[in-house]
Amino acid sequence: MLTSEFDYDLPTELIAQEAAPRGKSRLLYLDRDGTRQHLRIADLPRLLSAGDLLVVNNTKVLPARLHAWREATGGQVELLLVERLSETQWTTLLKPGRRVRHGTRLLLADGLGVEIREKLVDGRYRVQFSEPIEPHLESLGHVPLPPYIKRDDNLEDRARYQTIFARFLGAIAAPTAGLHFDDDLLSSLREAGVGIAELTLHVGIGTFKPVTAELVHEHRMETERYQVPAETAAAISEARRHGGRIVAVGTTCVRTLETVAREFNGSIVEGEGSTELFITPGFPFQVADLLLTNFHLPRSTLLMLVAAFAGRDRILQAYRDAINHRYRFFSYGDAMLIERPG
Repeated sequence: MLTSEFDYDLPTELIAQEAAPRGKSRLLYLDRDGTRQHLRIADLPRLLSAGDLLVVNNTKVLPARLHAWREATGGQVELLLVERLSETQWTTLLKPGRRVRHGTRLLLADGLGVEIREKLVDGRYRVQFSEPIEPHLESLGHVPLPPYIKRDDNLEDRARYQTIFARFLGAIAAPTAGLHFDDDLLSSLREAGVGIAELTLHVGIGTFKPVTAELVHEHRMETERYQVPAETAAAISEARRHGGRIVAVGTTCVRTLETVAREFNGSIVEGEGSTELFITPGFPFQVADLLLTNFHLPRSTLLMLVAAFAGRDRILQAYRDAINHRYRFFSYGDAMLIERPG
C-alpha cells in the first residue's frame, strides 16, 4: 500500500487557526452505508442511542514548548519536551538544531540552565536541566500548538487546547476530538442514556511525525503510554453485553482499545502499558463501533486509521465533500462521526 494513496488537496484557508467555541463545531456524519449528513456537534445525542458508551481520553497537555537562548552567543533556541528520562533529563526537539553540539549550554528564565548531552535519532536531543523543569512549566512553558497553526500561542490556548476531561498531565498534543465537548453537550448525552467512560493515552511526538516512507508498512509508530481504569473496562463490558455501541472519541481511544483487545482476545481489561499499534486498511477492529474524530492531515497515520475504520474511498469522498462545504480542518477544526461498516 502506497502512502500516496492517502493524499488529498486542501486549501490552506481551511486549516483552522482558532478553535470554535466548545459545543459549536460542525459535524459530518458518515453512517455505515456511506450516507453523509451535514450537522452540528450538538446533534450528537440524537445520533446515539440509550446504552451506547462514549469513551474519552483524559490526558492533559504539558506546556511543553520552551524559549531559551545560547549562553555563548545569545542566539534564540526553542525546545519541545518529548519524554522525561529522569528527574532532570528529557529528550527534546530543538529549533534551530543544526549547530547544537554536545556540551552546548542554553539559558531559560528563572535562572535555569540546560546542557545538550547527546544527539539522538530523528533530530532529537537528550538534555540536562539544572533542576527539575516541571515546577517551572506553568510560568515558562508555552502551549505546543501544531506547526500548521501559524501563530504564537496565547492565554486562550491555555484553556482551549485542553479537553474538559483533561486530568492527567503527560501529553504534548491534545486529543483533539475531545475539544468539541462542553458541559451542556455532556448533560444532553447523559439525558439520552449515553454513558461516558475515561481512559488515558498520553499523546506523543508521533502526532507530529509525517509518514515519509513510500510504502505504508515501512513506517514505524512512536510508543505512547496508556492506562485503562477498572471502571472503564467494566463499563465497556456492560455496554457490549446489553447491545450498546462503543463510541471512541478520537484516534487515541481507538488505538488504546484495540491494543488492549489484541492482547486479551477481544476483551477490555484494567491495566496500563504502551502501544505502537499502527492501524491501516485491513485492520480487524474488535471494540470501537463509532469514531468521533477531526479531519486529519494528508498522508498521516491518523488519516490511515480513519480510512481503515470506514474504508479509504469512502473517507476520501467524505473529505472532498467536507472541503466543498468549507469545513475547518485539523486540531482546531470541525468533527466527523463515523459509523463502522458492518
